[in-house]
Amino acid sequence: MSGGIDSTVAAILLQEQGYELVGATFRTFDPPTPLETENENGKTEKGCCSEDSITEAQQMAATLGIEHHILDFRATFREHVIANFVSEYACGRTPNPCVMCNSHIKWGKLMQAAKEYGCDFIATGHYAQISEHRGHYYLKNAVDTHKDQTYFLWMLTEENLRKTIFPLGGLTKTEVRQIALEHGFEKLSKKAESQEICFVPNNDYRSFLSAQGVKVEAGNYVDGSGKILGMHHGYCHYTIGQRKGLGIALGSPKHVTHIDATNNTVTLGDHDELYTQEVHAGNFRLRDIEWLKESPKVEARIRYKSPAIKGLLTIQDGQLLMHFDEPVWGVAPGQSLVVYKDGLLVGGGIIEEV
Repeated sequence: MSGGIDSTVAAILLQEQGYELVGATFRTFDPPTPLETENENGKTEKGCCSEDSITEAQQMAATLGIEHHILDFRATFREHVIANFVSEYACGRTPNPCVMCNSHIKWGKLMQAAKEYGCDFIATGHYAQISEHRGHYYLKNAVDTHKDQTYFLWMLTEENLRKTIFPLGGLTKTEVRQIALEHGFEKLSKKAESQEICFVPNNDYRSFLSAQGVKVEAGNYVDGSGKILGMHHGYCHYTIGQRKGLGIALGSPKHVTHIDATNNTVTLGDHDELYTQEVHAGNFRLRDIEWLKESPKVEARIRYKSPAIKGLLTIQDGQLLMHFDEPVWGVAPGQSLVVYKDGLLVGGGIIEEV
């Protein structure tokens, strides 16, 4: 429970279905300053891991009559989420901390806690569904395609899914807000959502990396041939596809096309240089390899908000190889390649440099 609308409505629905609930809120890190963001109305909303959000979760659990626990996962969160975030940026890659958090914290440490509290399942406010096919458990796209969060959940195992309930998977966000309103949570139904990394104050990941000891000197911008174009502020301050905030004028818009951490160079190029039809991914997980060998035509996404594009999936040299039917833009090493077939999430992997 985060004190937010999704986990609260999930709890309401489960209560109505007759489940006995135990609420849990994680303490994952200690923010140096309050995490606040501006919503479209100019009002500030606290980040999901602030002390205020923990208090809100406690109050919400009390209102619903739910036993509630605060779980201290700070050590594990630092080891598996923050350390990965820092090391990936230090290597010139773009990490996805939500994927790591879901795997190691929400379906790692939380599963252990559920056993301790005698719980048969864990439930969250994620927008996702679970389905069985050919004897396997799969994540299935949520009804609300704009809110679907399966992309962040690809690392979950079948054992995880067998013990998970997603009460919101069959609902739209509008319907969730209406349920909150009907149960008297008018303020909650209108609360804006945070889109930022929970442990990065003010969404300033550059300052966060510096505070974590990542010290990178200024280096050279170069073009595809290696010609020096100017100076940048340190390679870890940039991501593949970035156009704004480069601090250099070259007569036409340029994008970051490559990051070389070893030589501290950032390559700039034209928009079309970022198109590719092949993506490699390591550290992968596949649910039913035989099914994919029989029918390798799938769809895949290279980032959370990107559409799923059709293509062929194979395994080569210990990595997933996704050959898209049409070019995809801005593939960033460190992000996730997430693969779907017939609406089911069949696997994924961490995108690697080709």
